[in-house]
Amino acid sequence: MDKNFDNWNNVKKELSKKEEKFFFKDGEIWWVSVGQNLGTESYGKGDTFRRPVLIIKKLSGDSCIVLPLTSKSKDGSWFIDITFQNEIKSVLLYQIKMMHTKRFQRRLGALDEADFKRVKEKLKVLLELT
Repeated sequence: MDKNFDNWNNVKKELSKKEEKFFFKDGEIWWVSVGQNLGTESYGKGDTFRRPVLIIKKLSGDSCIVLPLTSKSKDGSWFIDITFQNEIKSVLLYQIKMMHTKRFQRRLGALDEADFKRVKEKLKVLLELT
C-alpha cells in the first residue's frame, strides 16, 4: 500500500504542473486522476490512478463537483444505476467530491438528460436537500 501512495504522490506532483485547459459542463463523464485514497474512499487505478466521474456542477472554469462511477453493480440508497455507452454503471453518490481540472485526462461523453436528472434527484434526497 505504501508504494501506491508514493506512486500517487509522484503522479500528483506532475498533475500540479499541468497547464492544459479543459472545457467541460454538467452531465459530462470524464476520466480523471482520482488518486490513491484512504479506507473506503473511491480511488483510481492504473499508472495515473484514474476512474470515470460524472460532473454534477461546474463551479468555475477549472473546478467542479463530481461523483465517481463504477462498473460494479451496487445496491442501496447511496448508489444509482445509469446507462452510459450501452453499459450499466453505478454512480457512487456518497463519494461526492470537488475536483480541479488538473486531474482531468479526457472526456468520455455526456450522460443523457433523463439519467442526469435522476442522479441529481437521488443526490438531493441523499443529502436531504429537498
